[in-house]
Amino acid sequence: MGSYLIYIALILIIPLWAQGRVKSTYNKYSKKSTSSQMTGAEVARKILDDNGLYHVNIEQTKGTLSDHYDPRSKVVRLSEGIYGGRSMASSAIAAHEVGHAIQDQEEYAFMRFRSALVPVANFGSNISFILILAGIFFRMTELFLFGIIFMGAAVLFQLVTLPVEFDASSRAMTQLVSTGIIRNDEERETKKVLNAAALTYVAAALVALLELARFILIFLNSRD
Repeated sequence: MGSYLIYIALILIIPLWAQGRVKSTYNKYSKKSTSSQMTGAEVARKILDDNGLYHVNIEQTKGTLSDHYDPRSKVVRLSEGIYGGRSMASSAIAAHEVGHAIQDQEEYAFMRFRSALVPVANFGSNISFILILAGIFFRMTELFLFGIIFMGAAVLFQLVTLPVEFDASSRAMTQLVSTGIIRNDEERETKKVLNAAALTYVAAALVALLELARFILIFLNSRD
């Protein structure tokens, strides 16, 4: 019972802690302007153009930290605060999303692999719990096992996401420095924004792994 309570605490605390770090870091560095005074949209456009990605558009989207790159439409979508913001947070996040556009152009292997996993991962996350619960209820180990396999596909997607996100952040820092958007003395604080954002993906992957490990243990114990 004690170990189960620890497990529940971990899967609840880890995501909340990561989200808290992201919000506090974003709030702090959204108030600090960069020396270049460029908006997030201007940062994104400059890096895109410097890399020959003239065909990739930039759009403003609703929400807070809802920024993303759409590889199908070839569009970098920036939330309102990032699109018009002139802060370190705006520059870092805009450059990170452009990092994904550069990955797309270069056909970065992990990004291609993640894209291929999307339909399997979506199906796996929707069906895995149903199969697992049905397997437990009807005492059908085959259903339980299929549920674990589909859950594994969803977990694999989370794990593949990590190198994609870390690589995009690395590309972002390289571009921000090489283009002169940030000065050398602004690098450390910009990295803090990118590292905090990466925590959400690390937390999601860790929770997914814990869930998978728990059901694997339940499955193995049910066979004893």
